[in-house]
Amino acid sequence: MANHKSALKRIRSNEVKRIRNKYQHKTTRNAIARLREMTDKKEASAALPNVIGMLDKLAKKNIIHTNKASNLKSKLTRHVASL
Repeated sequence: MANHKSALKRIRSNEVKRIRNKYQHKTTRNAIARLREMTDKKEASAALPNVIGMLDKLAKKNIIHTNKASNLKSKLTRHVASL
């Protein structure tokens, strides 16, 4: 157990950040899955910038690796282009 006031605060703040990161990551994964299921090119093209922005935000906050975000963006862009 933590002995210092700052360590207790760090434990609390880490838990809040963990929950927030988990929520944002799961929301992005759901958005990616919805984009992959789309068959209408116009609808998919409209959703793609939002998903790319979500991935960039996760990479910026180090929730996912930068290269993983780039790979996902590339694959999603190719998917939308092939519709």
